[in-house]
Amino acid sequence: MSVITETTHRSRWTGTADAAERAHWRGVAERVAAELATDALQRDRANEDPTVELDLLRDAGLVTLLQPAEFGGGGAHWETAFLVIRILSRADASVAQVLAYHYINSGNIGFAADPSVQEHWHRKATEGRWIWGDSVNPTDPDLELTADGDGFRLNGLKRFSTGASAGDVVLAAALVRGGDRDGQVLFVVLDHDREGIRYLGDWDALGQRLSASGSVRFEDVLVSADDVLGELGDEPFSTLLTPGIQLAFGNLYLGIAEGALARGIDLVRARPRAWFLSQADSYRDDPFVQRVVGEFASRIAAVEALTDRAGRLFDEVVDEGSAVTAERRGELAIEIAKVKVVSTEVGIEVANRIFEITGSSSARADVGLDLFWRNVRTHSLHDPIDYKKLEVGAWTLNGELQPISLYT
Repeated sequence: MSVITETTHRSRWTGTADAAERAHWRGVAERVAAELATDALQRDRANEDPTVELDLLRDAGLVTLLQPAEFGGGGAHWETAFLVIRILSRADASVAQVLAYHYINSGNIGFAADPSVQEHWHRKATEGRWIWGDSVNPTDPDLELTADGDGFRLNGLKRFSTGASAGDVVLAAALVRGGDRDGQVLFVVLDHDREGIRYLGDWDALGQRLSASGSVRFEDVLVSADDVLGELGDEPFSTLLTPGIQLAFGNLYLGIAEGALARGIDLVRARPRAWFLSQADSYRDDPFVQRVVGEFASRIAAVEALTDRAGRLFDEVVDEGSAVTAERRGELAIEIAKVKVVSTEVGIEVANRIFEITGSSSARADVGLDLFWRNVRTHSLHDPIDYKKLEVGAWTLNGELQPISLYT
């Protein structure tokens, strides 16, 4: 990373990734993915919080990848982090989801925290190798922070709190009632075992089962002024995390598609004979099988190119710091919405249709080919894809940008 220019930069993320950075972390992620792949299906069936898996991420340096090098972190860029998410999703999309949310949640150090306290938070996060879970889901009623002396009391319930039960800290967004900050929505960072936090363990979806996405209840949790990371606002630079999480999703779906295709190819190559009506000797030589594989490989390559372009653009916009305008931020969100549209559709189609070339034996429970479809089908419901198409269409037709929110 380059040196910060205080007049412009709001964070320590500057410049863009070079080939050496990407190659290094690609290798690290591929090694971790290979280890996760050995028992991904068995762990999915066990349906337990991924505490052991998160230790694997910590030991590989992936947890602190985005933390500044001067504080002991990886000193990498967002483009690289998105690539890591994609690679892990090929093997275990649940663990990749936890890491994706961790990157976004801890990213609030650079996007929401005042520059004067960023070093303090970066050091704590790096030294502790924290996994950041969250309780930010905007579709639930706001959590409430009631002024209490120099601090607050936090109360409320948040569903879909990814990583919270398995991580080290929980990032919560809550509305302040009373005191000098009445009406503000603050990000607070709470240690996992803070008194009054209850992890309900109610995540029971058909996919992404190890994403630790259950509900969290906060009951009169004491929050000090030191726990406050920053304010949730609508200033363009501070809201870049929303297109960031959407791009993380795009990489998640792309990785699932890549993983499904790779697993399908392995199954096809292992089949000794072709369908009895085929003129080919083996499945891998059947023209219908080759046609489907060619279609999938081509569409995945197209999504990959679009996704990589968006990843580089994200870092370029982050590098602008305080100079980022609402229009620039909106144009970035449109490019990422395009990624979200095509990665969702390709991810679902590949994970669904891969069975067409692998045959009836691939539907056995012990094969586990369904894991890819269950994961992409579950997570792609996070926010309706039709609204992403609407965003792109409204911009293309009318130059209209959607209002800033935690989804747009």
